[in-house]
Amino acid sequence: MSSFADPVPLPELVARARSGDRDALEELLGVIRPLLLRRCSRFLPYLDDAEEAAQDALVAIARNIGDFTGSGSFEGWITVIASNSARMTYRRLRRRAAENGVAELPETADPRTTSVMAGTRLDVMEALSELERSKPQVVEPFVLRDLGSLPYEEIAAITGTSLATVRDRIHVARKFMRSALTTRL
Repeated sequence: MSSFADPVPLPELVARARSGDRDALEELLGVIRPLLLRRCSRFLPYLDDAEEAAQDALVAIARNIGDFTGSGSFEGWITVIASNSARMTYRRLRRRAAENGVAELPETADPRTTSVMAGTRLDVMEALSELERSKPQVVEPFVLRDLGSLPYEEIAAITGTSLATVRDRIHVARKFMRSALTTRL
């Protein structure tokens, strides 16, 4: 028999954390940290940046756990927070680069100093920035589906739109991203 206690089921941890149980909140944050880091790593090219975004997401979740209503999945709720945190971290990095005299983050990654995966993520973030400027209403459904791996039905619930609208917006975003990424290569 193991000397470790059985892990508390996630829904129970969420419920206890929502009710103000600080120990449950700490345990919950420890349980979801790897998922948040994976979600943020899908956006950001460097582990340090992804960790910064994941930490920001953990703080946001801790502050706002009482706002989780349970109407959608907890994973969907934290995916929205992680996605927003990663995108804000990227914007902050771009701003820092501009303030430090670097005109802009590189358009494409230098293959001598950047892994293929990191370069691809930079291209995706730049294309997402372009998409956000031209078609902001399609960004959230696209991010939740293609980077957050949420089902269409849950995205419809999160965004408060119909399933048909979600599918259409994701289609429009994919078409835009495909074109934007193709021109970057």
